[in-house]
Amino acid sequence: MEMTEIAARGLVLLGCGKMGSAMLAGWLERGLAPEAVWVMDPNPSDWLKGTGVQINAAPPEAPAIVLVAVKPQVMGAALPTAKSFGGGETLFVSVAAGTPIATYERMLGENTPVVRAMPNTPAAVGRGITALIGNAHATPAHVALAEKLMRAVGQTVRLESEAQMDAVTGVSGSGPAYVFHLIETLAAAGVAQGLPPALAMQLAKATVAGAGALAEAVIDDPAQLRVNVTSPNGTTQAALEVLMDEKTGFPALMTRAVEAATKRSEELSRG
Repeated sequence: MEMTEIAARGLVLLGCGKMGSAMLAGWLERGLAPEAVWVMDPNPSDWLKGTGVQINAAPPEAPAIVLVAVKPQVMGAALPTAKSFGGGETLFVSVAAGTPIATYERMLGENTPVVRAMPNTPAAVGRGITALIGNAHATPAHVALAEKLMRAVGQTVRLESEAQMDAVTGVSGSGPAYVFHLIETLAAAGVAQGLPPALAMQLAKATVAGAGALAEAVIDDPAQLRVNVTSPNGTTQAALEVLMDEKTGFPALMTRAVEAATKRSEELSRG
């Protein structure tokens, strides 16, 4: 199945909040015709209304793809509306957090091809990363197509098993919030040392964004980049001695944080 088949058979997007809007914008920018997209959303935004896609209209009988982008808490109400597409040639791609593949198979039929995807919020600016895993009925072509769709909002990786999804949630799914909090606390620390709040925030945002871009742009791993900017007995070393403390610094703190997110993801997946 290729993008041409999507254009011919149609794509149904269930839910068009922030993530759905980011994906739709990416697809349209890459040439997917608006008339090939059906969006089901009870509260369509003004932006969505101006895209030319079909909103809350009767979808085709056998669309190429149904992409599920509703919040997990409304999944039970939204998914039955697409039940008629299950068990056939329609591929279901889910970006709903905490909803396992088994839920889709139970509601749509176990023969339904399903790809579960976990994007993150930088998708809104085309800098997301999405982890994907397909069920037994998702062919390599199905997974490749889902990957192509998700590349509209950033990078993609394939998982070996669905069991890895909870840890992915703990690292990249929830991870942007950890970085946002780092920016908050770095700026606050600058204020504590006498900087004006606006200046401290500008410095913190630019430093975190720039360091991330540098880490992706060069071959050196982050450990080597850290060494490169750490002069013996210098200012960076003084700070790192605090941050790298095995008991009170980042190593122990980040391990606990990711573990907590992973365990909560496991709990949500079990319902």
